[in-house]
Amino acid sequence: MQKRLQDDTNWDVFGGTCDVRPILGGLGNVDDNVIELPGDAYRAATLRTFDPAARRWSIWWIDGRNSATIDVPMRGTFEAGVGTFLCEDVFDGRNIQVHFLWSRITEKSARWEQAFSPDGGKTWETNWIMDFARQV
Repeated sequence: MQKRLQDDTNWDVFGGTCDVRPILGGLGNVDDNVIELPGDAYRAATLRTFDPAARRWSIWWIDGRNSATIDVPMRGTFEAGVGTFLCEDVFDGRNIQVHFLWSRITEKSARWEQAFSPDGGKTWETNWIMDFARQV
């Protein structure tokens, strides 16, 4: 979505690559992304770790356009092949809730969606969808 939390219905469609590597003996992974936004390609990284005792994942996003800052962690679980993650954050000076949804997960593909809620989770605006396809 071009303008988040502004009742925008215009979407940018763009490509990118994501190189994922396991870490910590399988208790996590890290990826390096090239995000090909129209006129503004950039790099970003994701760090994911799994807490076996809590059976919960944590996800941190690092945006290459501001690499000195690591976003607040998303925390969540996978159940029945769907991953649901939540956190509280600030967007454009507003307190929001953020929701990640991992779905359509196969050996060769997956879908990721991000949504924001400015009203404590009463309503959600999906503002970014990525469809991943494994390259051989």
